[in-house]
Amino acid sequence: MAQRRTPFGDRARYWFDSTLARGAPALVGWMALLCLAVVVPASAVLVWTDPDAPAPLADRLAEVWRLTGETLRLGGATGAPLRVTMSVLLALVALLYVSTLVGLITTVLTERLTELRRGRSTVLEQGHAVVLGWSEQVFTVVSELVAANANQRRAAVAVLADRDKTAMEEALSTKVGPVGRTRLICRSGPTTDPAVLTLTSPATAGVVLVLPQDEPDADAEVVKTLLALRAALAGEGTRPPVVAAVRDDRYRLAACLAAGPDGIVLESDTVTARLIVQAARRPGLSLVHQELLDFAGDEFYLIAEPALAGRPFGDALLSYPTSSVVGMMREGTPLLNPPPQTPLAPDDVLIVISRDDDTAWPDDCAELVEKAAMASGPSTPARPERVLLLGWNRRAPLIVDQLRRRARPGSAVDVVADGREVTVRQVSEADTHSGTYLTLTLHHGDITRPDTLRRLDVHSYDSVIVLGQDPAPGQPQDDPDNRTLVTLLLLRQLEEATGGELPVVTELIDDRNRALAPISPGADVIISGKLIGLLMAQISQNRHLAAVFEELFSADGTGVRLRPATDYVLPGRETSFATVVAAARDRGECAIGYRSHDDSSTSPGYGVRINPPKAERRRWSVQDAVVVVGKN
Repeated sequence: MAQRRTPFGDRARYWFDSTLARGAPALVGWMALLCLAVVVPASAVLVWTDPDAPAPLADRLAEVWRLTGETLRLGGATGAPLRVTMSVLLALVALLYVSTLVGLITTVLTERLTELRRGRSTVLEQGHAVVLGWSEQVFTVVSELVAANANQRRAAVAVLADRDKTAMEEALSTKVGPVGRTRLICRSGPTTDPAVLTLTSPATAGVVLVLPQDEPDADAEVVKTLLALRAALAGEGTRPPVVAAVRDDRYRLAACLAAGPDGIVLESDTVTARLIVQAARRPGLSLVHQELLDFAGDEFYLIAEPALAGRPFGDALLSYPTSSVVGMMREGTPLLNPPPQTPLAPDDVLIVISRDDDTAWPDDCAELVEKAAMASGPSTPARPERVLLLGWNRRAPLIVDQLRRRARPGSAVDVVADGREVTVRQVSEADTHSGTYLTLTLHHGDITRPDTLRRLDVHSYDSVIVLGQDPAPGQPQDDPDNRTLVTLLLLRQLEEATGGELPVVTELIDDRNRALAPISPGADVIISGKLIGLLMAQISQNRHLAAVFEELFSADGTGVRLRPATDYVLPGRETSFATVVAAARDRGECAIGYRSHDDSSTSPGYGVRINPPKAERRRWSVQDAVVVVGKN
């Protein structure tokens, strides 16, 4: 068989590649030949086109050599061969020295730049915030920390995660936006390594926040990170406050022990379940929580007011024209909405909602109260409720437990979920804790199929809760909200077909899907990661607020409620907000705002107004609601 002849071009390319594979000498040789192939002809053209060039050929060749030597920095000396050789030798030595020096400098700079890009240099800051871990919560936490530091000259937030530094910086820049005066520093490395943790200088930090990652073993990772932080701070005189979050209650004790006596650990699934149930009972309550937790509006502050010492707590409710009093802190324990007759001790600190800590200034607002406009009838009685729970995930049993705690006789919860998501045994276990007031029923069905929802009389329920699906063990979770968005689209179709509005509460995982959800702009949407991020940011600025939020979001304690406005003021009457505060005080509650029904679809806050001035006047309608802090 005749051999196929290899083309000359392929053989030449192969020979060239083989010579380059021999290392640096071959590369230098090819570079020299390439330079000579360009410089020598170009020098010859310059000499032969020069009218002043010497006529003899030897002189012209010497001139070509001189130009070539000057171009390649080879000396260019002419004369005896020894003289030319020594000139070239000295030029090569000089070239070798300079190139080596440049190479060393380039190598050092490259290694330094690579180290900086990898995020391996130590942060030298004082009083900065350290965020450990990476999840969807990191964008909320960093955004709120930037907002909290807006009035500070030198502020810094250091983020450490086992991700590429450049990728983290680009993601934060895209989702957080301008950071103002705050320096945003990213460092790369595992958060469970004490040596890596020291890159963020936790010993000099003002606060350390530990975020659970979006992984099945996130809680164990949080505990390990807290242990690594304790090891990194061993031997330090002071420890910064630590705020962490876990998803499962089983890890909370271990996380608390690892965080130390001054650490604060939030349980994200329980908090999310409480907020979902509260929003299901009172539509619009999630908007109130959003207003209270972010730094863009009014927040909680602790204010000392010695002038009110000895007076009843009820007097403090009408003592701040631009702030809302909700309770007091006594010996480190929050007392939210205490009885109006409770006397204020000299050491008590008021818990107020205000625009800033310097906007809570005292002034008597009692003269703004119009008793003739106050309602005198009984409060709207609570009634049994029917809740439709679409979907099932790890938070569903917690939601059922929250519904049970405040259920009225005759209440019922119907669960519709795929058999792959929930089993009869799981519902039976939840039902054993539901008590005699709550009936729990399971209906198997795929909530993403139209026929499943059409069989349900969804308009007969007081509220509909849509939950996302947990990923199966060992399977990646591409988008946890896909099924939720499909279900919402089908519910929207039922609304349009019947003309009735469904009281839907939706749980989403990714905040970016909020704009995709086919629901009204002011509907109740619980972004679990975002809410926990807001809570962590608030507590990081004032750790005493942890107990306040624990009480506010508890199942059985004092919390934020939405009541009909007709329980406080006469409908159709124009009166001041101070009148509403006084009426709420008579009912043993603290009024902190309202939701206007007329503005629920047009205003930026969807009708929610937190901490309005006591002198603000408006006409109250039957559809309006008052935001209060009180009992169930």
